[in-house]
Amino acid sequence: MSVEEKKRKVRCDKKRDVKPTIPIHLKECIYRLSYITNTPVKDVTESICISGLKSPKVMDYLSHYFRRGFSFENTVYMGDMSRTPIRKMYVNIDKERISTRLKDGHGDTYDVIKRLAYALDCTPTLATAFLIEASIKNTEFVNDYVKAHLEEELDKGRLKELKEVLKYINRNNPYKEEVSLSHLVFYIMEELRHGANTIGTSVQNWLDKIRDKD
Repeated sequence: MSVEEKKRKVRCDKKRDVKPTIPIHLKECIYRLSYITNTPVKDVTESICISGLKSPKVMDYLSHYFRRGFSFENTVYMGDMSRTPIRKMYVNIDKERISTRLKDGHGDTYDVIKRLAYALDCTPTLATAFLIEASIKNTEFVNDYVKAHLEEELDKGRLKELKEVLKYINRNNPYKEEVSLSHLVFYIMEELRHGANTIGTSVQNWLDKIRDKD
């Protein structure tokens, strides 16, 4: 067998371990998402990164901190070296490490994060932390993520019933903020956190309680 044949082949879907240090309140938020969707923390964090890198809203937000140029789809953001490095924004903040695994092929998540790190003038690990924070604050991500898990766990009848409840709440809501699917799920989980183990079970229990009262 030749030397070349002995060389270990590099998988095209290989992943790299990334362990960014993030604010404690942000880590708690991710762990809560992991709990209510019954999904490993590493997978939740990876989904947050992937979503952020695809979101024009998140990229527009991050662009205010670019010290070097960065291209996103058909948009080219100009950098400005006079901007304050983001590493100075993460001082005097209580932080903890969180782990995830990101695809590391050409054009994959970690590859894009390395370019993002160059634009932000920081390490890929810090860029990942900043991306996670920017992405999780984008309410569209949380709503879409929770909705996707609901659609997997609830039957069509219960999902339709839940959407009708949401419509009713928003029609009769005296406040300006619209109640989204994720808002309702977070509320349900607070009420039932010591009972059901998954988001689907929790919602089903909650709907059963409403039906029993009618």
